[in-house]
Amino acid sequence: MVLQVVLSWLCSSLLLPAVSGGKLPEAEMQMEVMFRPFLCHRKSKYGDVLLVHHDGLFENGTVFHSSRNEGDKQPVWFTLGIREVIKGWDKGLQDMCAGEKRKLVIPPSLAYGKEGKGKIPPESTLTFIIEVVEIRNGPRSHESFQEMDLNDDWRLSKHEVKIYLRKEFERHGYPPNDTLHENMMEDIFAKEDENKDGFISSREFTYKHDEL
Repeated sequence: MVLQVVLSWLCSSLLLPAVSGGKLPEAEMQMEVMFRPFLCHRKSKYGDVLLVHHDGLFENGTVFHSSRNEGDKQPVWFTLGIREVIKGWDKGLQDMCAGEKRKLVIPPSLAYGKEGKGKIPPESTLTFIIEVVEIRNGPRSHESFQEMDLNDDWRLSKHEVKIYLRKEFERHGYPPNDTLHENMMEDIFAKEDENKDGFISSREFTYKHDEL
C-alpha cells in the first residue's frame, strides 16, 4: 500500500529542470516586448508547455523560417526550460502572457554556436519574432527534477532516484526501507527510461503523462 501511494505521489509531483552547472558568463540577449495583452491570467514559467508562432531572421533581415508560411503553417508546441529549444528561447520566453509577442536578438552562444545547424551558419546572431498563442501546465514541471538531479547533468541516475525516495519516505513519516526503495527505483526506470541507457533524461521525465 505504501509503495502504491508513494508511486502515485511521485508520478504527480516529480518534475523538470532548468538549471546548469557553473559556466562562464554568456553573451547577453536583447529582448523587446512588441505586444502584451491588457489582461494576463498567467505567465509562462519553466516546465510550462507553450504554443507559439515564430519568424526567424538573419542579421541582414532575411527570413530563414516562418511557422505561419512554412510546413502546415501551424504554431508549434514545446516545453519551456528543458533545452528542447535553443537557450535563447528558454531564457527569453519566460514570464510571457498568452497573446504576447516578443522580439529576441540571440547571440550564437545562446543559439547554434560555432557549429551552426542546417541553414544556420556557424556563429550566427539570430532574431526571432515570437507570439505565444497558448500556455498550458506541463505534465511535470522542473522543481522536483532539479531537486533530484544532484550533479546537474540533466539526467537522473538510479542512485539519485533512490536518495530522493529515501528523503520522501522520511518526509512523509515512513521509516527507510532499502529493499522497497530498490524495487520502486527499478519500477520507475522500467517505465521512464525509454532508451534503456540507465538514466532518466529530462525529456524522458517530462513527456511521461500517465505512467509511474
